[in-house]
Amino acid sequence: MTIPMRDEVKRQIDALERDGTRPLIICDVDEVVVHFVKSLEDHLDEHDCWLDKSSFALNGNIRLKSTNEAVPTHRVGELLFGCFDAKTHIMDMIDGAADALRRLEDHTEIIMLTNLPERYLDQRVENLRGHGLHYPVVANSGHKGPAVEALINGSDHATFFIDDSPNNITSVQEWCPRAHLVHFIQDQHFARHVTPIEDVALRTDNWTDTHRYIDDLVSGQPRE
Repeated sequence: MTIPMRDEVKRQIDALERDGTRPLIICDVDEVVVHFVKSLEDHLDEHDCWLDKSSFALNGNIRLKSTNEAVPTHRVGELLFGCFDAKTHIMDMIDGAADALRRLEDHTEIIMLTNLPERYLDQRVENLRGHGLHYPVVANSGHKGPAVEALINGSDHATFFIDDSPNNITSVQEWCPRAHLVHFIQDQHFARHVTPIEDVALRTDNWTDTHRYIDDLVSGQPRE
């Protein structure tokens, strides 16, 4: 069983002003809406490091340019938080994300559920608003199943969960089996390492397919 939702996440969810009358999209941010890996690679380059994409992980894959050795775990954390400090407010959008979400917002409720320390929440909101995305943002910690369950909160409307992390997809499968799961992995270097997960509604690398899938179900009008 996944660890229950943390108090700070519950506090954020309880404070949301919810619609509750429409289908719900719960959407990840890093590598689904914004280019986190690109931002991280830029930050690593500035600190004489590079990212080896030979597996779906950071530990062991951040390497020194000078020796090609993996940096120690504590240094990975320092570099990751340094990236959040320097890049969270200026990350670039993934192609099609903003347009697709804006087209869906007329007939769905959208909440961004992002795994990053809460102290960077304002920068994340600023970044998304700069791209025209004015949705509520919740800073989660750990697997997302408990937070998604709290966000659904007994609603009878369809719920769509979009995320790149296999751990988050399987966590939501466990906690919210009725949710429509979209496993979104746009970076093909990482996608090749991720085994397809059973009972996922859609595995995709683009927002054209994601928009079509959700819009078809919400509107009841399948498209060619």
